[in-house]
Amino acid sequence: MQVFRQQKKVVLIAVLLVIILIVSLFIIQNTSKPSSTPTPFPTSTSISPKPTGIGSPTPTNEPTPTSTQTQGPTPSPSLYPGEVTQYQNQSLTPISGYIKDLVQHPDVAIEGTQFIDQTTYRLTVNGLVNKTMEYTYEDVVNNFQLSQKVATLLCVEGWSVTMLWQGVLVNALLQDAGINPNATTIIFSASDGYTTELPLTYIVQNNLILAYRINNVTLTPQLGFPLMLVAQNQYGYKWIMWVTGIEASNDASFLGYWESRGYPNDATVR
Repeated sequence: MQVFRQQKKVVLIAVLLVIILIVSLFIIQNTSKPSSTPTPFPTSTSISPKPTGIGSPTPTNEPTPTSTQTQGPTPSPSLYPGEVTQYQNQSLTPISGYIKDLVQHPDVAIEGTQFIDQTTYRLTVNGLVNKTMEYTYEDVVNNFQLSQKVATLLCVEGWSVTMLWQGVLVNALLQDAGINPNATTIIFSASDGYTTELPLTYIVQNNLILAYRINNVTLTPQLGFPLMLVAQNQYGYKWIMWVTGIEASNDASFLGYWESRGYPNDATVR
C-alpha cells in the first residue's frame, strides 16, 4: 500500500512538470512573435557616430538647387568712371576682372605693387642713342601722339584679359632720342628691378606701345602706373609694368628677370 502511494506521488509530479513545460513553451512562443505594427527604420543619425579624421566628408546644410528654384541674374561688374567695355565692335575685359586676376596671382610683381610719385617720375631712354633722354610723366602723355589698340594679355599661368591699351609708341621715344643703327635689342626695366627685352624689329613692326591708360582709364599703381609695355602676341612676362627705363642695345643674348630663371627668351604666343 505504501509503495502504491509513492508511485502515485511520482506520477503527479511528472504530470505537473509536463504541464509546466507546456505552459513555458507557450509563453516563449508568444513573446517572440513579431508585432503587427512595423518598427520605423532608424535614421542615419542613430546608426553610427559621424566619422572624423582626414578624409572625412564635410557636412553641408546648403540646399541642392532644383529646377523649381529661380536664380537671380548675375550682377554686372562695376566699372571705373569713364571706362569703356566696347571698342570697334570688340568686347573688352572690365578693369575689375583684370584686377581680380592680378590679386589671385600676386607673383606677377616681384616686389609687390609699386607706388611711384608722378611728380618725381622719370622715364630714361639710353644706350645706343644719340642723346640720353629723361621724360616726365607729363612729357610722355602730352608731347607724343596717342596710340591705342585692343590686345590680349595671356599669362603663362593660364588667365588672360583683352583690353583697350592707350599710350605712346615705343619707337616714337627711340626716334626722339636718336636710336643708333647698330641697335638690335630693346631692354626694358622697371622700378622694382624687373627687366625684359624684345627685338627692335618686333617692336617697330608691331607698333608696340607703352600704355598709360587701359579701357580709357589712367593706370593705377596696381595696374602698372605710370607706364606698362603692351607686348602683344607675347606671353605676360614680357608685359613689364612700372617701366622706368628703355635701353637700346646690340646684345641679343640679354636675358631678363624670368628669362634668366629658365623662361624662354622668345615668348611669342603660338
